[in-house]
Amino acid sequence: MEEYLVIISRTILFYILILVIFRFMGKREIGELSILDLVVFIMIAEMAVVAIEDLKLPVMHTVLPMVTLMIVQLTLAIISLKSKRFRDLIDGRPAIIIKNGKIDEGEMRKQRYNFDDLLLQLREKNIRSIADVEFAILEPSGKLSVLEKDATKNGDMTIPLIIDGAVQEENLKRIDKTYLWLRQELKKKGFPDVKKISFCSFESGQFFIDKIDED
Repeated sequence: MEEYLVIISRTILFYILILVIFRFMGKREIGELSILDLVVFIMIAEMAVVAIEDLKLPVMHTVLPMVTLMIVQLTLAIISLKSKRFRDLIDGRPAIIIKNGKIDEGEMRKQRYNFDDLLLQLREKNIRSIADVEFAILEPSGKLSVLEKDATKNGDMTIPLIIDGAVQEENLKRIDKTYLWLRQELKKKGFPDVKKISFCSFESGQFFIDKIDED
């Protein structure tokens, strides 16, 4: 009987602890989990299972690694918020699979993404034909974001040119523009320092610019 009470108490303890840890780690949908989130979640779950099954294992031998993982995850999350390069390294970048109605097979091979995957995700969005798609973007989470041709008649897709003060050279190439062109256009609009821009996009002939908040 005592053994069962210990199992129940440990289960409740780790249930509460995991809830607290996940709460501190922030709100994310399951489909939006980064690789870091997924690894931490799996490790924490495995630790909890072992601690509940092995009653000889001291509770603190499991609690301490869990809390350590939480601290590591929060630290990496802060670094990720401040560094676009770190985010790209960990999460990867969005990949344009279909652009202007044309499939980029080279990008599909690069992402190890096949036509079966593409057609499946299009069907999930109630899109019957690739011919109806103007843009399809494979997000770092694995989700496919789709803009149909009718939806793009009123404007272009938002493609970021600057994120956290860093110029997105690949996106400049996608819109057939150069770094020099971007700098000149930004100077005309009173933004001589690219590093002070939090976000900048160019669509339908117009810029959207947001400066980095200054404390």
